[in-house]
Amino acid sequence: MRWLRSFKLTISRLFTSIAGKMRTRPASHAGYTGSWYHANPAALADQLDDFLKRVPDNLDGIGLPVPGARVIIAPHAGYDWSGPCAAWAYKAFDLSAAKRVFVLGPNHKIRRLESCLVSTFASYATPFGNLVVDHVTTNELKQTGSFADFPTWAEIAEHSLEMHMPYLWKRLEQTFGGSSDKFPPIIPILVGSLDLEDEQFYGRLLAPYLSDPENAFIVSSDFCHYGHPHCYQPQCDREKQFLHNPDGGKHGKGETLGIKLDTNITPETPPHEIIKWLDDQSIASISTGVHEKFYTNMMESKNTVCGRHPIGVVMAAMEEVAKNNTKHESEDGKGKFKLIRYDRSSLVQEVNNEDFSVSYVSAYAII
Repeated sequence: MRWLRSFKLTISRLFTSIAGKMRTRPASHAGYTGSWYHANPAALADQLDDFLKRVPDNLDGIGLPVPGARVIIAPHAGYDWSGPCAAWAYKAFDLSAAKRVFVLGPNHKIRRLESCLVSTFASYATPFGNLVVDHVTTNELKQTGSFADFPTWAEIAEHSLEMHMPYLWKRLEQTFGGSSDKFPPIIPILVGSLDLEDEQFYGRLLAPYLSDPENAFIVSSDFCHYGHPHCYQPQCDREKQFLHNPDGGKHGKGETLGIKLDTNITPETPPHEIIKWLDDQSIASISTGVHEKFYTNMMESKNTVCGRHPIGVVMAAMEEVAKNNTKHESEDGKGKFKLIRYDRSSLVQEVNNEDFSVSYVSAYAII
């Protein structure tokens, strides 16, 4: 309900530290060897350069970056795991006209967040240098009454936004040269748990920014989180019509998922093939460009796409832009995400309480 959200936002503002506005958010996840990313700038640069070099210089005959591809979906896990996949999105990312970069990520730290938050820091630190936060834009968003300040403690703890900053720096450096004074500022936005109506609501608020060719958007998301730690181990039921997740449902007592199975999936199908099938369904729904189809897929499959809400908000914004732009609608493929890379952290062969995997996706959209 709108009044309840406004009340929660007011309370949030009362308890949010304003000291962050004069400070730099530290690179709090740098230096965790084998987990997140290198704190040493030379080692980090070598790693990112290597990942980017592995990506072809053109896709389907189109040179990279893809002209007009100013919206991407990319993962936010540790670089040893998701970095090679993320390189595909970042190499396709067209920042040539960017004067602002919006970074939308999911919430992992704040309980019962049902709104969107904007950064209170003056800048984000990376091992390469600082990326300046655009407080003119964050203040504009707050003036709508629907965006609140990101609590300082939670912003420092959250990784879904931070993990994109070194990659973004690298691509800005390649685009604008070595001086960070020429880099466009960033607008970090944390997206909470939203229903369909609220995703559409925030999409409408962001649509004017998305329609501006001087704005670029990064959507932070991993895809299927499979395994007992994630309470998600879908298995084929005996009737071979639906998947059953024994770890899901109320109190973890199990639930039947609402997505109907492909006939090729049987009780003997290994988990990694089921994971890919689930991700394929989610990616296909995103690729339609129809926000409600993706939302329905999330509700039926219960696929553990952690960035489902940032994706939903941006899809809703793209629909709003298309609605107001007949030329946009007539150009096939515009305003729709195109998958360019899919990876997984491991290929799970059997159901047990030990094996797990996380899926990673790179995609771009031309606006």
